[in-house]
Amino acid sequence: MSTETTTNTAPVTLTEGAVAELKKLIDQQEIGADFGLRVGVEGGGCSGMSYILGFDQKKDGDNEYTIAGIRVFMNKAHGLYLAGMEIDFKSGLDARGFTFNNPNATSTCGCGSSFSA
Repeated sequence: MSTETTTNTAPVTLTEGAVAELKKLIDQQEIGADFGLRVGVEGGGCSGMSYILGFDQKKDGDNEYTIAGIRVFMNKAHGLYLAGMEIDFKSGLDARGFTFNNPNATSTCGCGSSFSA
């Protein structure tokens, strides 16, 4: 397993709301220091591709970034689909959860968790 850490600017951003929610989850679920936030894509969903967002360990082929003190892992190949994406956390009457604002998406589904590029 590669232990290389990339110090480049992360291709995604996290809003203050997303950072606060992620730090809360890290504390509540007692996520270990060897884990980070995995951001990526996978085939599937009603628009062709779905977002991956969860805590995981670093894997071969991952770039590692630090955003607001949170370790972020992203497969190098996923950067093409995620460059410039903003991850937010909404907590309101109309929506609750993580949202993805992806400038590379040519279409998205109604739930906002899948897209095509």
